[in-house]
Amino acid sequence: MKRYLLILLIVSFSISAYSQKQKSIFIDTVDNAFDISNYMFNLNGLLPIVSPITEPAVGFGAALAALYFIPKKYDSTRVFQMPDIVALAGGITENGTWFAGGGYIGFWNKDRIRYRGVSGYGDVKLKFYGNGNDFLDKNPIQFSLNSFAFVQQAIFRIGKTRFMLGGKYVFASSKVTLFDNNDIDWFDPKHFNVKNSGLGIIAEYENYDNYLSPTKGFRVNLNYIQFLELLGGDLNFGKTTLFLHQYTPVISKKWVSGFRLESQIATGDVPFYMNPFISLRGIPAMRYQGELTSLIETEQLVLLGRRWGVVGFAGIGAAYKSLENMEKSATAWNYGTGFRYLIARQLGLRMGVDVAKGPDDWGVYVVFGSAWIK
Repeated sequence: MKRYLLILLIVSFSISAYSQKQKSIFIDTVDNAFDISNYMFNLNGLLPIVSPITEPAVGFGAALAALYFIPKKYDSTRVFQMPDIVALAGGITENGTWFAGGGYIGFWNKDRIRYRGVSGYGDVKLKFYGNGNDFLDKNPIQFSLNSFAFVQQAIFRIGKTRFMLGGKYVFASSKVTLFDNNDIDWFDPKHFNVKNSGLGIIAEYENYDNYLSPTKGFRVNLNYIQFLELLGGDLNFGKTTLFLHQYTPVISKKWVSGFRLESQIATGDVPFYMNPFISLRGIPAMRYQGELTSLIETEQLVLLGRRWGVVGFAGIGAAYKSLENMEKSATAWNYGTGFRYLIARQLGLRMGVDVAKGPDDWGVYVVFGSAWIK
């Protein structure tokens, strides 16, 4: 959801046609280039957005959204503060996947509290490749996941430090439909129509120089969520996620080196569609699953001037079928390149497009802010 709202923040291309009178608000007086800094400092009102969907697992598509911005009051320093955002959105892709929902993101009390509330419904059509099963790897099972989800999350800054601690609640009601009923033997039937209700805890440290498009600093996040029948769910299972993102300026204002490390573990009676999977650009969602996944990725940004830059990235991940014997079910890699444009100079916010290659196919990604933002 956070990435979705970033898309809505910066696609002011759709606003630039408002009128000739407002044209100057999108031109930076420093270099006369297209820029949305002035607009973002004065966010207010309703903003309609069209955005592409480029996830390989569901195919190409488009999303429509309407955002209402709630700006902060500024003091004499005019230091930018993220506005609270109310969103309604929906989308459809070429394989018949569709979704609709809404949410609220709040940056409260001068960013001492970060709140996120999301609710939505979707019909997502995916493929199940098994966890290291040779037959399913070559003959994936097609299924449809109809799901309603509700998420509440809040994290709180500890004093004046960069440490934050909080929690979240997740509820989802999901129904799985197989395209071929002969494939039912591969699954536990009780996972086909379930309610999952879970509580989680989140611990984070972040010292980015820019939250949206960092060029220096790191962020480490550890979160655990436990789904329980006691909370109104049908299953008992847990998921642990750890990620670290590091950005280092190799040459000031010329070259930024990024490093990403992520791992996820699932334990208990986990539905097959909620098992961890290798998440890298160029690799479809749920393509390589296991009870444990881990990955590393690097991204190198070379700036060609004030506005433009080129990026190259590469990574590798592993999925482990079982935690008991640490049997590896798959290894997958990616590499690719793209470009970035400094669309909001005063905020250091960049956007661009990446083209990525994985073991099976290519993927195209529209990137706003960091490609790793969560």
